[in-house]
Amino acid sequence: MFAVADEDLTRDGTVELQEISIPGPPGAPEVSLLVLRPVGLAAGAPVFYYMHGGGMIIGNNRTGVGGALDWAVDNGAVVVSVEYRLAPEHPDPAPIKDCYAGLVWTHEHAAEIGGDPNRIVVAGASAGGGLAAGVALLARDRGGPRLFGQVLMCPMLDDRFVTPSSRELIGEGIWDATSNTTGWNALLGERRGGSDVSIYAAPARATDLVGLPTSFVDVGSVETFRDEAIDYATRLLQAGVQSELHVWPGGFHGFDGMVPQASLSQTASATRAAWIRRLLAAG
Repeated sequence: MFAVADEDLTRDGTVELQEISIPGPPGAPEVSLLVLRPVGLAAGAPVFYYMHGGGMIIGNNRTGVGGALDWAVDNGAVVVSVEYRLAPEHPDPAPIKDCYAGLVWTHEHAAEIGGDPNRIVVAGASAGGGLAAGVALLARDRGGPRLFGQVLMCPMLDDRFVTPSSRELIGEGIWDATSNTTGWNALLGERRGGSDVSIYAAPARATDLVGLPTSFVDVGSVETFRDEAIDYATRLLQAGVQSELHVWPGGFHGFDGMVPQASLSQTASATRAAWIRRLLAAG
């Protein structure tokens, strides 16, 4: 799952690495945050609050964080990557509660890590993209941190399997319909597909997307999450949320992490980086 070792995260001593344990949700264990900060970074830097992928069932706060660290190095920003509890041992709402607790702590203690509480961008890929979308909804609905943006990369948004793309890939690729069933069943159990599922667990269920932060959504054209990502981005735009959507032709789930040297991967990475630069420049 593209985990990155400490020596790679510190990038020859140019990035400081810190592990922080913070209070978890009420009655739950502490939450571990990985904080990455370029050496010499000025105070009041933007913050990328990152949630890792892994289908809700695997991964840690180092999984796939290298991309967000690239943004931080390029823009003079801090990365905070959250270690959330995993299903099935810790089903919904444990993962989203952990992620939200970490976001609230990051907002309240931004100055301590050199960050600006008014420029927090939530980001995640796959399951992490779904959690980022859920955290953004929670922050809006609870009057929590006002987010500066959200980056949803091939996000896992819908437990209902109602789109064509959710049923197209059977036995094909690294996250097919069977894998998707496994992940959602681990998170939701018998509730999957029924009426008793929160919009924070499955953001595609949200009917009101007004008031969400400026958004970037991208997804491959040959993957399970294609249609739900397109639909979510479309409805963000219809709700008046400034949004950008990219569907990468021929891209499979996680293509840019698995084959980063491919032309399509480089284009996707460069496009995200350019959006991040524009977002931060506007603020």
